[in-house]
Amino acid sequence: MLALGLAGVVAGLAALLLTTGAQAPTAAPRSAAQESRSWQAVAPGRVEPRSGEVRVGSVALGRIGAVLVKVNDVVLPGEPLIRIDDDQVRTRLAKVTAEVNLRKRARPAQAKGSDRRKLEDAAADAEQAVVDAQAAVDRAAIARRNGTGSEDVLAAARSRLTGSQEQSKQRQAELAKFEADAPATVPTELEGQLAMARIELRGAEAALDSLTIRAPIAGTVLQVNARAGEVASPSATQPLLVLGDISALRVRAELDERRFGEIRIGQPVVVRSDAFRGRDIAGKVASIAPMIEPGRAGARQQRNMVDVNVAEVMVDLAEPGP
Repeated sequence: MLALGLAGVVAGLAALLLTTGAQAPTAAPRSAAQESRSWQAVAPGRVEPRSGEVRVGSVALGRIGAVLVKVNDVVLPGEPLIRIDDDQVRTRLAKVTAEVNLRKRARPAQAKGSDRRKLEDAAADAEQAVVDAQAAVDRAAIARRNGTGSEDVLAAARSRLTGSQEQSKQRQAELAKFEADAPATVPTELEGQLAMARIELRGAEAALDSLTIRAPIAGTVLQVNARAGEVASPSATQPLLVLGDISALRVRAELDERRFGEIRIGQPVVVRSDAFRGRDIAGKVASIAPMIEPGRAGARQQRNMVDVNVAEVMVDLAEPGP
């Protein structure tokens, strides 16, 4: 098994020990000689979520209006994390919404093309229902995290969103089938203007939704670097948030290149950490990088002649642990 040892390891770092046998070492005390014969390789490593650390940034430039989560919050995919303020986007949405309503009222109440009109209206209404349902899910998720809502309310909102999405797909399919079967007709000027306004409305709603930064995965908020009032930028080097699924953990270890040929995929590993002295945590080698690179563990500021190159080894832990 692979053992990573690092003097004075800090929180988040671990020691991995690879042994020559198939079994993890027992908790019984061992002599120094026994210990040195048991370990096949030793290397420093850092504990992290098996999903990896997901660094969340912003796709839009703007002032942060609200940070909706804190460290250790558990989120589901799609849940809102941060909201960016942009008055221009909101103004454009209000303007386009008013134009759509105006174009609808301006249409003459005539029977010609009424079937197409009904299907187009139904498809547009179904799309709007999805937008409204998503907003309801966001409110329920925020309320649940703040302690003013419940899991049941959030689950019901998610169910309504799923139903709205399915109905929207159905309405779009019905409209597409009608257009494929019906003879081609030229829409009136008012109908064409309404169709263009609805396209602009979809674009405005998408622009507004992009101002809400959502969780890309289910996981735990590990780090929050954003504050209300700061400016979020897509080019920022520091992520706004860091997420990870800590229900399963792994160790990213740096194995001395001279030990590269002594380990293999599936080999048993023991992990030790100064944070939990006297405790051995079982794991196994999940992957071995094919490249040899300079080591990064230990926060070296400058390489020197005694530094060695390393191979990155991923070790899956058998338990989530603390």
